Order: sequence, then structure tokens, then C-alpha cells
Amino acid sequence: MSETSPTPEPHRHDHGAEHQSEHPGNASHGGHEHGPAGSHGDGHGDHGSDHGHGSGRWSRIRHRLAHVVTPHSHEAADKVDSAMESSAEGMRTLWISLAVLGVTTVLQALVFALSGSVALLGDTIHNAADALTAIPLGIAFILGRRAATRRFTYGFGRAEDLAGIAILLTITASSALAAYTAVDRLLNPRTITHLPWVAAAAVIGFIGNEWVARYRIRTGRKIGSAALVADGLHARTDGFTSLAVLLGAGGAAIGWQLADPIVGLLITAAILMVLKDAAKEVFRRLMDAVDPALVDTAEEALRTVDGVRDVGQVRMRWIGHALRGEADIVVDPQLTVVQAHALAVAAEHALIHAVPRLTAATVHTDHTTGGGDPHAALAHHAA
Repeated sequence: MSETSPTPEPHRHDHGAEHQSEHPGNASHGGHEHGPAGSHGDGHGDHGSDHGHGSGRWSRIRHRLAHVVTPHSHEAADKVDSAMESSAEGMRTLWISLAVLGVTTVLQALVFALSGSVALLGDTIHNAADALTAIPLGIAFILGRRAATRRFTYGFGRAEDLAGIAILLTITASSALAAYTAVDRLLNPRTITHLPWVAAAAVIGFIGNEWVARYRIRTGRKIGSAALVADGLHARTDGFTSLAVLLGAGGAAIGWQLADPIVGLLITAAILMVLKDAAKEVFRRLMDAVDPALVDTAEEALRTVDGVRDVGQVRMRWIGHALRGEADIVVDPQLTVVQAHALAVAAEHALIHAVPRLTAATVHTDHTTGGGDPHAALAHHAA
């Protein structure tokens, strides 16, 4: 028979995160949970952006120095909210890329006014649309900073996923516009003037978009924002379109007027390939997909915790650009409620250290004995 003890009342720590402990064998799912900022109690320290989640050598050095010279603290004033830092970095990336693309768009618009190049006009529209995708992403980052409510209990981080859908629609519209422009040029050839300026504008468009693409993708992967990665891929599609303008101008220079629309159609196909990759990224986020390597890392970390006999199901999901997790661990059935809770806290501590961008985990303690299934009361819900 499984050993039971009175279920303790939930208790609140001074850092504001509620821990509900569970004795081994209880059919209810206990464990403990921390706020989205990564705070957690019972003496295991601060896990903000500097606690194993920063990127780069300086972040790791700073984290180690903080451990040496300062004790672990649970005061809200002592914490660094990694989600806030990530949103701030995302907003900075959006503003900088918006400025770069804005300058690129203005320069290309001036050259279009001189040359009358329809292909360049299409590229200019693409760049303007790409710059405007900063709006839904910026709104998503601002919403993601809002605290959780009783209705939105996980907060508003998934607004980024909605922004990702808006970006996919923008890429789709861009590819349709590129195709329309190319077909129109096939059916209605036009003479392009000021070819050197058109070529220069095309190069400027490619350089600006590729720089923005690299910057957005790098930041998006760093902070875990699928929407920002998709937006970077969108900028890269516009860079491809700029190259099409350059090749078309080159063809026009040697008297081949159909070069521009033919290359434009090829670039449209390339844009659709990028759209597929971006859609896959956003779809996975919407379906709560995570890298299987993260699950492996979490399981390995749990097995290193002294007192954990086995590891059950481990689940994780992205909430904006932060991870939340759930884990089942098998413990000694003779543990008291307090001991089981302390072991669950130690397990979460190990998870937050081991898994990048994990800010909270609910750990459920379980046991295996010959006394029957401790979850028998839930069996009729399993179907």
C-alpha cells in the first residue's frame, strides 16, 4: 500500500511564487511552480537572465562572480527578469532594422522616380512591407511584458505567435506581388532608364535586407522568438528580390528586356521556399513543439539530482520566448511531505540550470511500490 500523509495547505514564500507540495503517492498532481521571471524559493537562488541562461563568455563569467560575491536572494528587487530583457532586446532589434529598411526604401523610391523601373518599384514595396512587420512584432513584445491575469494565466507571451502569423501573411503577399510584377513585365515589356542607378539601388536593397535578416534571425534565435526569426527570413526574401532587380538591369543593359521578368519569376519561387521554412517555424511554435534535445537535457539533469530514482514524463512549451516545463520524478515512498517538496525544489533547480531559457517548471513527485497504482483514482480519465 502506498504511504500517505495529510495533504499540506499551499504556502506562499516571500518572493511571491506559490509552492504546493505533495506527499509521495497522493493522486493529486502537486509539485511547485514559479513565476515567469524565473524566481523560485527554498534557498536555491536567483535564476534570471544571468543564471545559466545568458549567452556568451561575459554572461557566464558574470553569473559565476555573482554566485561567489553575493548570497542567493529571493527579493524581487534583486532579480533580473530575463523575459523583460529579451523583450527589450527584441524591441531594440526591431527599431534598428526599421531604421535601416526605412533608409533603404527611401533611396530606392528616389531611384524609381528617376528610372521608372517597375521591378525596382516592386522591391521598394517589399522593403516597405518588411519594415512595417515591425509593428505587429513590437506590439507582441509589449504585450508579452504584461503580467499574467486570472483569464490569461500564462501571461501574454504567445502574442508573438500571432505576430508570426501576420508576418507569414506579409511574406505571402510579397511573393504574390513579386509574381504579379514579373508576369506583367513579361506581357508588357518596358524600357528602363538610368540603369546604373537601378543597379546601385538593387545592391543597396540587397545589402540592407541581408543585414537586417541576419540581425533579426540572430536575435530571434538568441531570445527564442520564432516570430522574429520568421521576420528575418522575410527580410531575406526581399534581399533576393533586390538581386532580381540587379540581374534584370544587367539583362536590360545588354538589350535582353525579358531578363528582368524571367529572373523575377525564379526569385518568386525562392521566396515561396523561404515562406515554407518560416511557416514550419511558426507552426511548430503554435503546436508547442520543442527541440527534442531540450527534453534529453532535462531528463539527464533530473537523473543527476540526489534522491530521484527515476524520471517519468517531461514536457515543455514556449510561452513567448521563455520555456515552461512539467516533469514527473520517482522518489522514495518513505519521504515525508517536507522531504518530497524539498526534492521537487532541487529537481526544478537542476532543470532551470540545465535547460536554456527555462524560467519555471512544475515537478510532480511519484513513487513505485507493490501497493498498487497511486494514480488509480485518475484511471477512468485516461481514455
